Amino acid sequence: MQMPEFLRQFRLPDVTEVREYLHNLHPNTIVGMSAFAAISMFWYSRRPRSLDPPCDLWQQSVEVEGGEYARRSVLVEGGKLLTYYYDDAKTLYEFLLRGVHMSNDGPCLGARKPKQPYEWWSYSEVVEMAECFGSALLHRGHSKSKNPYIGIFSQNRPEWTMSELACYTYSLVSVPLYDTLGTEAIEYIIDKASITTVLCDVAAKVTLLLDSLSGRKHSVSTIITMEQVGAELLERGKKSNIDIISLDDALALGKANRKPPMPPMPDDLAVICFTSGTTGNPKGAMLTHKNVVSDCSAFMKIIEKNCPITSSDVHISYLPLAHMFERVVQGVMLAHGAGIGFFQGDIRLLMDDLAALKPTVFPVVPRLLNRMYDKIQAQASGRVKKWLLGFASRRKQAEMSSGIMRQDSLWDKLIFRKVQASLGGRVKLMLTGAAPVSATVLTFLRGALGCQFYEGYGQTECTAGCTITLPGDWTAGHVGAPLPCNYIKLVDVAEMNYLAANGEGEVCVKGPNVFQGYLKDPEKTAEALDEDGWLHTGDIGKWLPSGTLKIVDRKKHIFKLAQGEYIAPEKIENVYIRSDAVAQAFVHGDSLQACLVAVIVPDPEVLPKWAKKRGQEGTYDELCKNQDVKQAILEDLLKLGKEGGLKSFEQVKDIALYNEMFSVENGLLTPTFKAKRADLRNHFREQIDQLYSQIKM
Repeated sequence: MQMPEFLRQFRLPDVTEVREYLHNLHPNTIVGMSAFAAISMFWYSRRPRSLDPPCDLWQQSVEVEGGEYARRSVLVEGGKLLTYYYDDAKTLYEFLLRGVHMSNDGPCLGARKPKQPYEWWSYSEVVEMAECFGSALLHRGHSKSKNPYIGIFSQNRPEWTMSELACYTYSLVSVPLYDTLGTEAIEYIIDKASITTVLCDVAAKVTLLLDSLSGRKHSVSTIITMEQVGAELLERGKKSNIDIISLDDALALGKANRKPPMPPMPDDLAVICFTSGTTGNPKGAMLTHKNVVSDCSAFMKIIEKNCPITSSDVHISYLPLAHMFERVVQGVMLAHGAGIGFFQGDIRLLMDDLAALKPTVFPVVPRLLNRMYDKIQAQASGRVKKWLLGFASRRKQAEMSSGIMRQDSLWDKLIFRKVQASLGGRVKLMLTGAAPVSATVLTFLRGALGCQFYEGYGQTECTAGCTITLPGDWTAGHVGAPLPCNYIKLVDVAEMNYLAANGEGEVCVKGPNVFQGYLKDPEKTAEALDEDGWLHTGDIGKWLPSGTLKIVDRKKHIFKLAQGEYIAPEKIENVYIRSDAVAQAFVHGDSLQACLVAVIVPDPEVLPKWAKKRGQEGTYDELCKNQDVKQAILEDLLKLGKEGGLKSFEQVKDIALYNEMFSVENGLLTPTFKAKRADLRNHFREQIDQLYSQIKM
């Protein structure tokens, strides 16, 4: 076919014409063109590049064939859920063996004394100690088939992880205890699991344990102490028919009576993790090696291309090992021969530990993120600093919206360098979970820290996580797509008007990471697991167009007002805590009342400045008693509620200010920082009754 006449004039010049054109140019023009070309090449080679996401971020999950609106990750290969990532790592014991090989016997577990550098046990030393300690447990009568449960009552430290690895080496089962549950719960766990041996870190824990066992029938016959204890405690143990021996003595006993490893199978129990719950006794979630390995493996799959873990990585361990979140992170590190450095045991010294360890992997919880955010914002005093911080944050967020996450931009060097250095300067991966995090806080810190920052969602019963955000998707307000190890479906909650057909409902999980049930509690197990193996979480979720999940409500904490309207208080609280002046909120109502009231804990750091702008001054305690301050906070809450889409009956009619934070210590929060609503209701009964008596409907 001939070229149309009007296109004949459009042709590329030949070499002779180009040479002649350049020959006729002025030398300054040529120099300028050369400089422009050099600058362009430099920019092109150094320009920030977005991550290559593992899938199309507009379709992160797909519906599973067979109805029920169940969805799976698009990363699931061949439609088969992931149970393991490495062929040679199908149990947590095999994770350790793989770590020995991958690390080339490098550093495994590290700890430090005040103002000292970290000291490390190598992988081979950890294996040696685990075999000695496990052999001692076998020598004292433990075995897979007889008396398999080993209690661990300790803060995070190398001896904890080593002793748990000892359990895995000989197919025993670890059962964590933690003092924030209270002595009654510790007694309950010991009795429920018939625990005969408990490993304690310090004398205070031994004392607490002996106090809880005193004067009653119990199963404990041995307490092993990580640190030396005094003669008085040894004598107390004798009187209670309990042998108290040191870990060093136990290691020596095992060395003298060495047994070959007795590795577990994937379906064998690995841990019984007791969940605190908000009411009643704790429940012992039974988790197998397959459960934990599949959850770890799913995370490995998510980060395999953009942020793989290697033997050069280091993790800072400070989140409680009694919970599965920290355990899964440690499992991922061990499987790759990476190092795990433990904090000194005092959260107030965490920043010092971060500076000394310089971790690359830093798991966090929203409570810590909120403190980091508040501290950064507080340091931006004055108009100019506040404007610069806001502008720099917006520029970083603009890059993030294009999938770019980095620590070497102009804004990193000018504004965020100190923030990144405060975490040790090497963090490449952060992961948050355990509770909801504000979209504002998460987005700001993602930009400020410039590392790959994931948000996950799950619970103990699905090992730790069942969804996670994907690399390159740095949007906030959702918890990501299903992990490659599980399906997720939403089930109708008709009384709250959430319907699966509309992409809303109770979040249910099914897959190899879902637990086996609660120890010796078939009734509670049946409440959590249905006949088809779906775990019912009690959370209300909503599918977003991208195939990601947004948690919007909580099923269990709903109540009906006198006029018949259903209320989900946590949804309202999550709106109200966006107020700058508010640190915590407890919304209350019941079927005998036609409206809601709330107890508000103002933010101690923010309230004085916030109140001063409104013409009120005084100490924090004085401001909490000031009726004008209370009215100003109430007006701010109602404004936020309206902006947040709350219906009129979901807005509180009145509030009371309280000057003490809800905490684990005062019994108003669970160890995972969830509100103990029954205890909050009882604690504030007087204030609640007074608020209702003053309301005129």
